[in-house]
Amino acid sequence: MNEKIGFSISGYVVFTILLAAAVFIVSQAAAANIEMVTVLVFILMVAAMPGFFMVQPNQAKVMTFFGSYVGTVKAGGLRWTIPLFIRKNISLRIRNFESNQMKVNDSYGNPIEIATVVVWSVDDTAEAVFEVDDYISFVNIQSESALRNMAVSYPYDQHDGDDVALRSHPQEVSEALKIEIQQRLEKAGVKVHEARISHLAYAPEIAHAMLQRQQASAIIAARRLIVDGAVGMVEMALQQLSEKGIVELDEERKAAMVSNLLVVLCSDKSTQPVVNTGSLY
Repeated sequence: MNEKIGFSISGYVVFTILLAAAVFIVSQAAAANIEMVTVLVFILMVAAMPGFFMVQPNQAKVMTFFGSYVGTVKAGGLRWTIPLFIRKNISLRIRNFESNQMKVNDSYGNPIEIATVVVWSVDDTAEAVFEVDDYISFVNIQSESALRNMAVSYPYDQHDGDDVALRSHPQEVSEALKIEIQQRLEKAGVKVHEARISHLAYAPEIAHAMLQRQQASAIIAARRLIVDGAVGMVEMALQQLSEKGIVELDEERKAAMVSNLLVVLCSDKSTQPVVNTGSLY
């Protein structure tokens, strides 16, 4: 069921017309001394009064007539429609939904805790009211279901360089989550403006082990960088000694020099030099 514009006109115009007509008819009836006309005008005014209603900014009125949907009024201010139309108020304002923290498994089977914040609003009032029983509850349940399904599709952290992970790719994950939630809420007339992860952590039972794993990965990466730099410096030192003819080293002495330089450059602690005051060797 798609939304359509319901019949309504400005309430100020209708009120002015009714008031002017009532004054005119009553004055004419009084001049002619016809009391029945005055009573009929009063009844007409009373019957027309239920047709007035107020529409607040960013709100709408969904109207039905004997169980049939007849349209939605979004124009703000005082409005008037057929008094027999039943009107239901529905908000068009942007809302936030924050899910509970859920424990799920990522794509590698690791238990994680995850939660989301969804920014949404009603886009089609007819679908929101008539296609689902309670569109607010529908948004909440489907958002959590989409989050759970999305979480099992990605790893918590990167294992390969090109992996899209929950922790390292927040923009890509948020966009994928938004698309999945929007697909689930399409029939409820709801538009998803934004969806993002508000909480992400390993489950307590594996948090310590995973922290050690992350620390080990960081140490290995740092050591790899240090070793690459040290090898480059040793290579540069040997090349400059050879080019400038400062000293001639055989293969055994080169190996010893390389070993000593690598120890100095890669060591965690300050090294203690040994000064040779005798021969070169």
